[in-house]
Amino acid sequence: MAKKTFEQALARLEQITEELESGELSLEKSLEKFNEGMTLVHFCNGRLDEAKSQVELLLHKDGELVGVPFAEEDGGNSNLSR
Repeated sequence: MAKKTFEQALARLEQITEELESGELSLEKSLEKFNEGMTLVHFCNGRLDEAKSQVELLLHKDGELVGVPFAEEDGGNSNLSR
């Protein structure tokens, strides 16, 4: 079995969402799709967490470039000068 990528998991999650929203599935099938979707959500969140941990913003401080961790809460580092 090929290794699943974030993009493949996201595409499958979108497909599952459409299937669930159609209202044409039985309760049992809906629960199966929901469980598959939750597994995909956990996979995607894990991949996003990995990517986020690698993201650094570069800023110029005292004549040097300094790596600053990305602050999720405010969409970036609020200490960045403009």
